[in-house]
Amino acid sequence: MSALLEVRGLGKRFGGIEAVRDVSLTVQPGEIVGLIGPNGAGKTTLVNLITGVHRATAGTVRFEGADVTYQRPHEAARRGLARTFQVVQPFPQMTALENVTAGALFAGAAGSVAAARRDALAQLERVGLGAEAHKPASILTLPSRKRLELAKSLAMKPKLLLLDEVNAGLNSSEIDAALALIRGIAAEGVTLVLIEHLMKVVLSLSTRIVVLHQGALIADGPPKTVVDDPRVVEAYLGARFAQRHVQARDSHA
Repeated sequence: MSALLEVRGLGKRFGGIEAVRDVSLTVQPGEIVGLIGPNGAGKTTLVNLITGVHRATAGTVRFEGADVTYQRPHEAARRGLARTFQVVQPFPQMTALENVTAGALFAGAAGSVAAARRDALAQLERVGLGAEAHKPASILTLPSRKRLELAKSLAMKPKLLLLDEVNAGLNSSEIDAALALIRGIAAEGVTLVLIEHLMKVVLSLSTRIVVLHQGALIADGPPKTVVDDPRVVEAYLGARFAQRHVQARDSHA
């Protein structure tokens, strides 16, 4: 099977800071890849490189076999490469419906404004925001703004969706609802990459985990293998988490 996304030797410098260095990875259709690492590891920068927000200083990005290293964000969206943002910033004076409609039009996912609006409403219903469709985005709660961001990305009809900390700031019940929603999206055939700090989320969703540390890839493999990797324990998880994980796994053996 051909890779949906292929990154080779990708690098990005900001002045003297090497935010991403020599990262290579592939994402196959249908995978759910968890992308983890400490703050400042380069996770969001990597997503920005893949989606055209930043331009790489080294390496290549290929999507469905085409070289898209220097694409712009609207070009990425029109190819079916969508993402959410860690800091959710909807257009505050526009309604939730108008925000999602704008996303669909940005990606060229609808043939007309009317069609984009119809699909936007369907996506808002899908994420549980149908009743808030006509409210200004500025008055939505954080969980609702997170769902709005997700609805906007889904309206772009993505083949690959990169989710950047979609659960940050949510409580336990809100996270459980988000997990169910993400599983539903994956079940419909959308390939997912999750940037996530909550290991509960990563381990419950991911078919594979990729770990960045100081801009470099230090692990890539099945969740069990990665969680047990001494480099990952030292750089990110910590010995206490690793011990709890082993005890929990043994208790279910």
